[in-house]
Amino acid sequence: MNDARPLVLHVVHGFSVGGLENGVVNLINRLPAERWRHAVLALTEVDPSFARRVERDDVRFVSLRKPPGQGLRELPKLWRIFRELCPSVVHTRNLAALEAQLPAWLAGVPARVHGEHGRDMADLHLTNRNHRWTRRAYRPFVQHYVALSRDLAEHLVAPIGVPPSRITQLYNGVDTERFAPVAQRAVPQGCPFDAPGLFVFGTVGRMQTVKAQTLLAQAFVLALRQAPASSARLRLVLAGDGPLRAECEAILRDAGLSGFAWFAGERSDVPDVMRGLDCFVLPSLGEGISNTILEAMASGLPVVATDVGGNADLVAHGSTGQIVPPADAQALATAMLAMAGDVGQARARGLEGRRQVQMRFSLLAMVDAYEGIYDRLLGRATKD
Repeated sequence: MNDARPLVLHVVHGFSVGGLENGVVNLINRLPAERWRHAVLALTEVDPSFARRVERDDVRFVSLRKPPGQGLRELPKLWRIFRELCPSVVHTRNLAALEAQLPAWLAGVPARVHGEHGRDMADLHLTNRNHRWTRRAYRPFVQHYVALSRDLAEHLVAPIGVPPSRITQLYNGVDTERFAPVAQRAVPQGCPFDAPGLFVFGTVGRMQTVKAQTLLAQAFVLALRQAPASSARLRLVLAGDGPLRAECEAILRDAGLSGFAWFAGERSDVPDVMRGLDCFVLPSLGEGISNTILEAMASGLPVVATDVGGNADLVAHGSTGQIVPPADAQALATAMLAMAGDVGQARARGLEGRRQVQMRFSLLAMVDAYEGIYDRLLGRATKD
């Protein structure tokens, strides 16, 4: 029996732990099951453990196992997959998946959406000529764009040349029930920092160059050197795994501060990790709209973040946290010391951040916006 519900095929580079991928999970889990079906196509691999975060049992996962580089030889494979699955919507995300728009068009997919979620180390300032050429070349095959920050939307208009009418700028949503404040810091499983009176900084994310956790490790060392008395109470949590972990461990070890930091590794209990912090720090060199900032704000944490991508769209400097220049360990250390120096003010900033998330970054609003885009492109009446 044919299923009349439209199929949304989400195309990503890889389907594993990450903010972009977590947004796909949230969308699949919350779009009404009576109206939509879903499939996920990873150009590289689907991580089975991460895929289990999808709560529905009718979602198909496909791994293309594409080798690195431009995959022109993979386009016929994509065309065949699209013809087999017959999706109503193909939704690609970020430059690495943009190439799937051409075979989607050739396969006659009715609705083709592309999302711009952030930046990578190869093009932090969106000036890479090859990347611009690629976006322009695929522009005719994309019906509608979603940009997760104002600067990404502006880049699509100029220099890429996308008409503003074909762009929706919307922010990620956050689950404010799953991420919620606690009256006082709650120590997550495995964390050694359970003594009263500690002030714990932390970050969550893949430990890769663009996320710049080494900058946070350097700033933490600087903070303790500049305020030696603070060593009695300041601690650092780094949750996540990746190539920068060893370098971060070395920075702290060489400074004699290994015991002041906890490397939590990759975690599935991120809400618990957030509840074990007093301040969230994001030292990234590039971002779109950071899911982890939103999750930290929903958890009632003040945020110190670098002035890249959409971070300043989320963090109101002086109200919900502090924005500092990127790649500046001293500025980050100064902001961290200021945050820890006035605990009452830090808590007030965290509560204001929670209020802002509830007002501006609702998960329901995000899901409704995506559903509206899909419905409009398919010529469907929106839900009641």
